[in-house]
Amino acid sequence: MSLVDLWVYLSGGPLLWLTTTLIAYVAADAIFVAVGRRPLANPVLIAILMVSAVLVVTGTPFPAYFAGAQFVHFLLGPATVALAVPLVRYLPQVRRLLVPMVTALVVGSVTAIVSAVVLARTLGLDASTARALAPKSATTPIAMGTAEAIGADPALTAVLVILTGIVGAIIVTPLMNAIGLKNYAARGFAAGLASHGIGTARAFQVDPLAGTFAGIALGLNGLLTAVLVPILLPFLVK
Repeated sequence: MSLVDLWVYLSGGPLLWLTTTLIAYVAADAIFVAVGRRPLANPVLIAILMVSAVLVVTGTPFPAYFAGAQFVHFLLGPATVALAVPLVRYLPQVRRLLVPMVTALVVGSVTAIVSAVVLARTLGLDASTARALAPKSATTPIAMGTAEAIGADPALTAVLVILTGIVGAIIVTPLMNAIGLKNYAARGFAAGLASHGIGTARAFQVDPLAGTFAGIALGLNGLLTAVLVPILLPFLVK
């Protein structure tokens, strides 16, 4: 069997793209570790670039890729629920900081929605793009569902969510160090609120306590974003 025949055979099934995704992430994580876990070498960003290069070179359309990689997308839900494990471990700290967390959650969620839409409109982007940007700081499944509910393109929202997460994961540690914030609970909560799952993954790499509070922010902000976006959007996009 020639290489072309082998490729045609493999690309016809979903296993190829699931395997490609997993291999890309394992390789990206190895690079991340090899360079000393520097924020710019974010494994999600590197894996996206690797998979994108394969898709471009092979001329594979996204729907064909997603048919195989959707199992990874399915695991986002269970992975979010699994964040309850470290939450139980740090429950006393969570109870003690409940009031500041709720305050930060409301302020951060409203700021993320309003700033994204206002900036989009200020830069001259159309209303549909502004709508897609509104839920960008929520985790992907919630953001896509919210986008569909407000008449935005869920696929565009998913791309914007991933970009938000990658940028947040890259800048969170240098930014927190620059402003002198040393409390890992606060650092993690900010990372999870602003940059959802990817920021939460980065927080866990830095400190377990930071990761726990990032996971809390991820879940609560997803819920609050789904409620606030339909309420705020009519006042922001006319």
